[in-house]
Amino acid sequence: MPRRLLRLLVALFVLMCTVVAPAAAADPAGCDFRTAPPPPVDSSENPAPGQQPPAPVPVPKQPVGGSRMTECGLVLPPGAGQPPGNQFESWVLADLDTGQVLAARDPHARQRPASLIKVLLALVVMRELKMDTVVTGTWDDANQDGTRVGMGPDGKYTNDQLFHALLMHSGNDCAYAFATQLGGVDKTVAKMNALAHSVGALDTRTATPAGLDGPGMMSSAYDLAVLFRLAMQDKRFADAVSTQQIQFPGWRDKPGFVVGNDNPLLYNYDGDLGGKTGYTDDALHTYINAAQRNGTRIVFVGMRGTMSPVTAMYSQSAPMMDYGFSLKSSGAQPVGQLVDADPTAKPTVTTAAPPPGESQHVLASGQSGDAGFSISTALAVVALLLVLGGVVYAGMRRRRHT
Repeated sequence: MPRRLLRLLVALFVLMCTVVAPAAAADPAGCDFRTAPPPPVDSSENPAPGQQPPAPVPVPKQPVGGSRMTECGLVLPPGAGQPPGNQFESWVLADLDTGQVLAARDPHARQRPASLIKVLLALVVMRELKMDTVVTGTWDDANQDGTRVGMGPDGKYTNDQLFHALLMHSGNDCAYAFATQLGGVDKTVAKMNALAHSVGALDTRTATPAGLDGPGMMSSAYDLAVLFRLAMQDKRFADAVSTQQIQFPGWRDKPGFVVGNDNPLLYNYDGDLGGKTGYTDDALHTYINAAQRNGTRIVFVGMRGTMSPVTAMYSQSAPMMDYGFSLKSSGAQPVGQLVDADPTAKPTVTTAAPPPGESQHVLASGQSGDAGFSISTALAVVALLLVLGGVVYAGMRRRRHT
């Protein structure tokens, strides 16, 4: 075969391989907290005696949610105005229905979620427990650290009452009661981590069911938007976070009492759908809130927030919600997409015969058949080029010998 033709075929082969090769992840060099949150301020994350600290959670080779989700600073649509000032180190605004990320700041930065992780616990509870089950309170429930609703020994509670109190008032006593039903704290944490990974929340590692700081605890604004969007698809969750007050049972000689929702925007933001608040010394302030206007539902997630000096998190979040609605109404180009499955999972091969008249494709989970050049298509094209090259070469040899 003439060298010129051989060089041409090799060049075409390299070009085709380049076209179908997956895009490399953006270099995260210089991004703070891409692998782990900031150092803790106390001993709450020290491993138990005799145990080693958990290894870092792997960073996916491809940024989950799109190439722009790996950016460290503000991630805005082309031509969009600057977002309102706020004191969250990372945040995400997203369409709650389509999953489109409208704007963000360092969306995959790994921060501590505090009580926002109760959204993930709620997902496990809804999948595994019955809401009408009656449980008896214990001293262990009542003595949990942090925020408690007011469970007590010998008190009788339905899981539905505990579920509402968990989300409305961030009850760590309710979280512990659920963990007990789910097989204990360790098994509950394992279930939460498995569920997070299965839905594509790959920055998330739970250390405690309630969100108290513990060894290796982390999540991201992106992940929490993924989890909240999934939870809001279940009416039980949507009803709980939007409930303003419930009557909660007493215990022994203590009477029942009213539990109020601790999310201020639920009471004073137009179209609010509810959300979740959180705080620990290591996490600082964390916040989720959703609202609906003119048929559009958006969610805001903020992490590692501070009040400077006295601006509450909900006061900083309301202008961000307004900004999200303005981006949506202006038709601004999305900057990413909330996933609903682990994008790194091994492909699921489709072996069923295709309908008559359609060609059979082997599709990876989460991919569509019209996603552009596939590797198999490229190889077929290269093979065709080689065949054509052989035909041309044979023709040249015939002309040379006639």
